[in-house]
Amino acid sequence: MVNETVAEGDRLSIDLIRRTLSGELIGRRICVLWDVSSTNDVLRQMAEAGAPAGTVVLSERQHAGRGPGETSWVSPLGVNLYASVLLRPAIPVAAVRVFSFIGSLAVSDAIRLEGLPALIKWPNDIFVDRRKVAGLLNECAAVGEKVEHVILGFGVSLNVDRDLANQALGGGAGEAASLRELIGRDIDRNAFAGRLLMCVDRWVHVYTAQGPDPILAGWRERDALIGHRVVVCRGGAECRGRVRGISREGFLLVEGSDGGAPQIVNGQIRVLD
Repeated sequence: MVNETVAEGDRLSIDLIRRTLSGELIGRRICVLWDVSSTNDVLRQMAEAGAPAGTVVLSERQHAGRGPGETSWVSPLGVNLYASVLLRPAIPVAAVRVFSFIGSLAVSDAIRLEGLPALIKWPNDIFVDRRKVAGLLNECAAVGEKVEHVILGFGVSLNVDRDLANQALGGGAGEAASLRELIGRDIDRNAFAGRLLMCVDRWVHVYTAQGPDPILAGWRERDALIGHRVVVCRGGAECRGRVRGISREGFLLVEGSDGGAPQIVNGQIRVLD
């Protein structure tokens, strides 16, 4: 049974988060909530009502958090980080995939600042030593080819207890870990949230000033799949091959067993080696 209270010193605090912020955009407006379906759901409603770029929603718990393919996230109260960031980039819809890589770059940076070697598993999972520590759910709203907003949704396992993870994830728990478990100490959630938002701010500035090239370069430097044999599952079909990186458009490139040119793939990825 999850404890339904959070000690005052462990709660998310707008004041404490802002102590770490010095960026120009992210965190202009911060909302900290107690229990929501998902922070993406709340921020989507705020975006549709005209919330400005840089608005951030955090919650102590999510009761309907999800990842790609409607997979559920483990979202216990008061131990992890559940956050969403609103952006309004002046980009076409075709550019959203690479623009959204800002989120995985930012969270991997924040984890690296804790002293852990975070890598990115395409498209948006964060791994340390082959164990998943974070996932992102990115959303886009557009009218025609004009992007109205992009939401970067973060779920980061900071201090979740191993027994609770085992209970929630069952057989999949061995593939996941919290930062506390890996580093051997509690993670200050407010300090981590502030650093994450600073990293988002920095990567937004890089994209705005220099375009997608440094985003792609940063992502490729942290690619957890490059060179690995994988199975790609989509719509009940499977294909196998070796990952050769990502395309300029942000799609995964997999070389088949025939050794032909790498092909763009999309779907759930399982690593074989």
